[in-house]
Amino acid sequence: MRRRFRVDKPETFVEFRLPPGKRIFDIVFTCFALLLLSPVLLLIAIIIKIDSKGPVIYYSERVGTGYEIFRFFKFRSMYQGSEEKRASLSAFNQYLINKHGKGDNPEEDQCPECKRLGYPCSPTLYIDGNEICENLYLYKKRLHQSNATFFKVKDDPRVTPVGRFIRRTNLDELPQLFNVLKGDMSIVGNRPLPMYEAEMLTSDQWALRFIAPAGITGLWQVYYNKKGMLSEDERKNLDNKYALNASAWVDIKVILQTIPVIFKKKDNL
Repeated sequence: MRRRFRVDKPETFVEFRLPPGKRIFDIVFTCFALLLLSPVLLLIAIIIKIDSKGPVIYYSERVGTGYEIFRFFKFRSMYQGSEEKRASLSAFNQYLINKHGKGDNPEEDQCPECKRLGYPCSPTLYIDGNEICENLYLYKKRLHQSNATFFKVKDDPRVTPVGRFIRRTNLDELPQLFNVLKGDMSIVGNRPLPMYEAEMLTSDQWALRFIAPAGITGLWQVYYNKKGMLSEDERKNLDNKYALNASAWVDIKVILQTIPVIFKKKDNL
């Protein structure tokens, strides 16, 4: 059962109603895709089961259209218990690095105090093969928590070997076709967000993205393919742009531009 995500100013929110034509297209497209891809779905499920312990399908609660919460399906690409380790990787968040520059990259930067002293200014931590002093790690973690909305780690150590392949090829996204059939999502829309991200986008400026349908693909994925890593504000503005300009023609262009994204090697989104 879907439920509404609590927002501070619900009276400022405009309800989105999916046009009947878009819903019909979603159902027809999804049924055809599931029929065509059923052997691929079965093969991926078997390989995931052999590769590591845990369920084949991973689900998490995501916030979609109108701040409604629903179960979001993906093929499991991480080891079990990975969500609990997210906080320990916060200092390596690529959105934080992109926002504040390379100087805040813990993989490339050195603590100024350690450099001045010539020895570690605080206990040394070893996080995913990277050496960092505790003071610098805590500083970057606080910086992330106060400034970063989205979360993405390059070469995420929580991802399984099979998971890396299905992420690079976008095959991990295929179970979202069932979300489309259920009506939680559309083929084209704005990416549904985890609750810890959605709760940071409740202001009038950014809440606009939630009047658009949640989608498997959208403007963010298309522009990511063209430019590479986007800043937080660029991603937010693209979501707002789609919400304001959504149409059948825009959806067709996004679907056509998504095709090369599927075959392009990428970092984990």
